Amino acid sequence: MPTGNTIAAVVSNDPNFSTLLSAVQAAGLTQTLSGSGPFTVFAPTNAAFAKVPQDQLQALLNDPARLRAVLLYHVVPGRVTSAQVAGLSSARTVQGGTLNVSASGGTVRINDATVTQADVPASNGVIHVIDTVLLPPS
Repeated sequence: MPTGNTIAAVVSNDPNFSTLLSAVQAAGLTQTLSGSGPFTVFAPTNAAFAKVPQDQLQALLNDPARLRAVLLYHVVPGRVTSAQVAGLSSARTVQGGTLNVSASGGTVRINDATVTQADVPASNGVIHVIDTVLLPPS
């Protein structure tokens, strides 16, 4: 279990992220998300992972390379606060893809996901909680 207040530790200490934690561990990204960063993570909850059909989720969890790519698609380099996110139209991910960002009426969307909680602080970045798993274009 990660310690301190890193992104990995915040995720591991919140029961709403147990599926994300399992995915991060299966993809071998625990050390990365415990590193110095800074990173901005759009973190899907267990409910977000529950929207993914079970067979697709299991296939993803059994394919570490693909799982790693999907998880890194949720990570943007640097510490990007909600005020900064709201001013963006897109963001380049660590995976290399681009996220579409839109903000209107106080709602921020990242691709098809809605940010449900913004600016969860971590020592090596910031977490924005989202309600849908982001899948990179194939």
